[in-house]
Amino acid sequence: MSVNQQAHTGPPYGQPQPGYQGYQQPVYGGQPLPGVPQSQYGAYNGPMPGYQQPVPPQGSSRAPPTSGPPPPASGASLPSGHLAYSQFGHGDVQNGIPASAAPMQRPPASQLFLPGSAPTPVSQTSTFQQYGPPPASVQQLSNHMAGMTVGSTTASAPPPAGLGYGPPTSVPPVSGSFSATGSSLYTPYTASQGSPPTSVSQGLPLAQPPFPGQPVSTQRLSTQVPGFAPPPSSTGIGPSSYPPTTGAPRPPTMPGPPLPGQTVAGPPTSQPNHVSSPPPPTTMSGLHPGPPMSGLHGPPPPTHPPQPGYQMQQNGSFGQMRGPQPNYGGAYPGTPNYGSQPGPPPPSKRLDPDSIPSPIQVIEDDRSNRGSEPFVTGVRGQVPPLVTTNFLVKDQGNASPRYIRCTSYNIPCTSDMAKQSQVPLAAVIKPLATLPPEETLPYLVDHGESGPVRCNRCKAYMCPFMQFIEGGRRFQCCFCSCVTEVPPQYFQHLDHTGKRVDFYDRPELSLGSYEFLATVDYCKNNKFPSPPAFIFMIDVSYNAVKSGLVRLICEELKSLLDYLPREGNMEESAIRVGFVTYNKVLHFYNVKSSLAQPQMMVVSDVADMFVPLLDGFLVNVNESRTVIASLLDQIPEMFADTRETEIVFAPVIQAGLEALKAAECAGKLFIFHTSLPIAEAPGKLKNRDDKKLINTDKEKTLFQPQTSFYNNLAKDCVAQGCCVDLFLFPNQYLDVATLGVVTYQTGGSIYKYAYFQLETDQDRFLNDLRRDVQKEVGFDAVMRVRTSTGIRATDFFGAFYMSNTTDVEMAGLDCDKTITVEFKHDDKLNEDSGALLQCALLYTSCAGQRRLRIHNLSLNCCTQLADLYRNCETDTLINYLAKYAYRGVLGSPVKTVRDALINQCAQILACYRKNCASPSSAGQLILPECMKLLPVYLNCVLKSDVLQPGPEVTTDDRAYIRQLVTSMDVAETNVFFYPRLLPLNKADVDSDSLPAAIRNSEERLSKGDMYLLENGLNIFVWVGVNVQQGLIQNLFGVSSFSQISNTLSTLPVLENPFSKKVRSIVDMLQVQRSRHMKLIIVKQEDKLEMLFKHFLVEDKSLSGGASYVDFLCHMHKEIRQLLS
Repeated sequence: MSVNQQAHTGPPYGQPQPGYQGYQQPVYGGQPLPGVPQSQYGAYNGPMPGYQQPVPPQGSSRAPPTSGPPPPASGASLPSGHLAYSQFGHGDVQNGIPASAAPMQRPPASQLFLPGSAPTPVSQTSTFQQYGPPPASVQQLSNHMAGMTVGSTTASAPPPAGLGYGPPTSVPPVSGSFSATGSSLYTPYTASQGSPPTSVSQGLPLAQPPFPGQPVSTQRLSTQVPGFAPPPSSTGIGPSSYPPTTGAPRPPTMPGPPLPGQTVAGPPTSQPNHVSSPPPPTTMSGLHPGPPMSGLHGPPPPTHPPQPGYQMQQNGSFGQMRGPQPNYGGAYPGTPNYGSQPGPPPPSKRLDPDSIPSPIQVIEDDRSNRGSEPFVTGVRGQVPPLVTTNFLVKDQGNASPRYIRCTSYNIPCTSDMAKQSQVPLAAVIKPLATLPPEETLPYLVDHGESGPVRCNRCKAYMCPFMQFIEGGRRFQCCFCSCVTEVPPQYFQHLDHTGKRVDFYDRPELSLGSYEFLATVDYCKNNKFPSPPAFIFMIDVSYNAVKSGLVRLICEELKSLLDYLPREGNMEESAIRVGFVTYNKVLHFYNVKSSLAQPQMMVVSDVADMFVPLLDGFLVNVNESRTVIASLLDQIPEMFADTRETEIVFAPVIQAGLEALKAAECAGKLFIFHTSLPIAEAPGKLKNRDDKKLINTDKEKTLFQPQTSFYNNLAKDCVAQGCCVDLFLFPNQYLDVATLGVVTYQTGGSIYKYAYFQLETDQDRFLNDLRRDVQKEVGFDAVMRVRTSTGIRATDFFGAFYMSNTTDVEMAGLDCDKTITVEFKHDDKLNEDSGALLQCALLYTSCAGQRRLRIHNLSLNCCTQLADLYRNCETDTLINYLAKYAYRGVLGSPVKTVRDALINQCAQILACYRKNCASPSSAGQLILPECMKLLPVYLNCVLKSDVLQPGPEVTTDDRAYIRQLVTSMDVAETNVFFYPRLLPLNKADVDSDSLPAAIRNSEERLSKGDMYLLENGLNIFVWVGVNVQQGLIQNLFGVSSFSQISNTLSTLPVLENPFSKKVRSIVDMLQVQRSRHMKLIIVKQEDKLEMLFKHFLVEDKSLSGGASYVDFLCHMHKEIRQLLS
């Protein structure tokens, strides 16, 4: 769209909000802004003239950026039809901060970080940063800035003018002529940063907002100096000049306390979005930032003394202005150097961690802004709340984000634009996701023998986006535009709007997700399937028996078999069960209900596996209950004295596969296995573990299977619908990379319990086993993703098998598994029609019913890069990038994979900087608002065990994590890469809520407190050496720090409020995760503390990973190289 075209202002945006009338209002500081022509800016909330905002809800890009709709600005009421978030334009910062107190959404779009800059917190600058009048004098400016904080400011008003953000009415100007709000808001970055020196002597050389009046792009820290004259009011600030940014900035979310000298407007409260990178310090006030001047080395005198009033905002997200603090200098002395600094820099130069974007702040802002309102899916291209926000979904035509999340909800219209931005277009799909009890499960639609209505050409299923024509007799496909006759039994008249009159009665016409009952044509061999079977296959070698594992499994199965999955109202499960034990040979058991005792049959010819009995192997649990109980009592006794240490593995899978083939059904094998299969048999393996291969070109072989035997076996299993779940109990190398092949390709799960000990690992194993047996699973599944013309699915990641380029085949697909799909352009897209995805999953339910589950999602398309960057979802992007990298290690050296990740992210951010941010000095790092966490999260992926292992990480651990992450959903990768760290001392024993999380860094820990850290696999409870004795007594039941045992696997049950609260927090976290997390007690200064510190991902890692601050500087350097 042309940049100068007037954007239409839809209701939510357009109306002047009460307090801010058009942009012109005096409210800026109370005085009219001098240079701003009245009409130039739309209404307060109006879209900038130049930018066409998508219609509100439409793609709303995270509108309020953060998560919930931000409260409407002062009194503005929203038009009823729109979701609240639409109130702010899509990425826009909401224009203007909602009333000053309202929390904002995510901070503005771009963030800047200058890593080197003074850490003062800066507020984010919004993209068009204020265009207000230039400060009256430099001095003023600086004052004004001084109060700023780096964070995005939520409180403050977003930048005024150009952006379309109006000044908040409520904020009084800070200093005379400049209004506080706009600029400070964002500019602060600079301001706070070091505000530009107001005078040489005073100055922090650091950055100053570009001209005061000029927009600073979204989060940036700028380095310009104040001395410049303000740009003419129209200077390029108008829309045309920086188009994209428009929506970008979202003001941050929480307002912070005003600084003493400043009014509320400024302090941003939300987290900083920009950090400056060490910009070359400018030393004199009038200088352009240029080569650094050497003069000002030490921390320059602060521009203003730190203001007392700035308290640390929210969990430390931005500390006080750090100007003169001892440890942080205001400016980066000398030339900046990013990444690795030569020699330790003097302490005064370090970038303040509080001035760089904080994941905690972004998560909190999203919760406060978007957690209260339901997310209604009726509008195309809306960015959902973050995965860390608890919200309800109302399906009104697009699939819930619990089923599908995308890396961007506004995709480029052309492949050139997609290549330019380098933002991968991908969807993370979890077709059988579990919904919270308050949400409705997909309806099951039965069209009888005729089956679901589909497009004649592309075979897409009927969905809400199909267009009925000719009075309802035909419909035009929304994917391929082909016109298809409506079958007579499906015909219905249209109303005056062209909708069928039965629109609301048919889930497939009004909802984003639903199921169809499949006809016999959708079944193998044209016959309906039998209910699936579960076969339990237990390793009875010496290790398994001696550790107590065999007895534990047998005891648990006696009760667990009553909890097999069943369809809604069925009295009992339709699933049949069978049992096998094995070491070097296999033992099958006949548990037919007519027998008095079970019978064992041994197959010792493992080279040619067959099932020695048909009748009596797979049985109904209720009918054979007594025989099964007798068998489970006998197995531990029969093998109690075994001396057999060698075991087989491949023949075990073959036996299960043959049993399912003979029974003509799909099913799942639960294999409990302890060691490397070295016995003579097909699939025999050797120990090939070799740490010396790390960091060499041959390192990739450690992730590849030793032999192709298992790939062929996996293919046979998928053809039969035989899914394999593997429970591993290794005491040494087991070759997970090879043993996991069949599990991985059949859609199964691997669980690993290294050095299994009954007393410490029993709970975790039993909880995992119970959940694994009971969870919802679809068998013999095939998934296909269709897209509208212009894009197509080109690449797939996850636990599945593909025999062609379009069908994802899974012997089993459970409610925790995701399939990640990448899309590429094969033609141009159209902004008006958008883009559509339809994921169709054909599967057999646990009752043996063949079904089709359909999920539909509509996305917006854009011709402006700014719209793309305003509608991205960083958590989903990281999920995709991690999976892409973890697949990359199979074929490339790890270093190559790491470098490619860094390069791609640098290109994404450089493209934003070049095309969407307002011009500014190279010393600023500018990040898009919705990607301001990309650097910190990317650094976590780079430091993960797969890509940068420490010396204690085993080859099996790396292969295990690699496979696990490949089928994780977005919520799981989020907490896996950036763990949740909770201060237990701050837990409110009287409420159900969790304490507010803090950032993952050792400097956030206090010796007198206790903290809980969880990453989806482990829960650590860290106890400081100075914790009060009373707390230790209340939580652990011992009287001193030295008596706390670090071998506890559960917290003792003590009757006091603190113990109950901490245990309830642990239980609450366990319920949220798909695996039972291992509890590890870590005492400060204990040997386990090294393991705990590995998860403090903002710090340097022992394996050589960079700290967040250093990585941000490195990314800035990479971006500058790309731009130059």
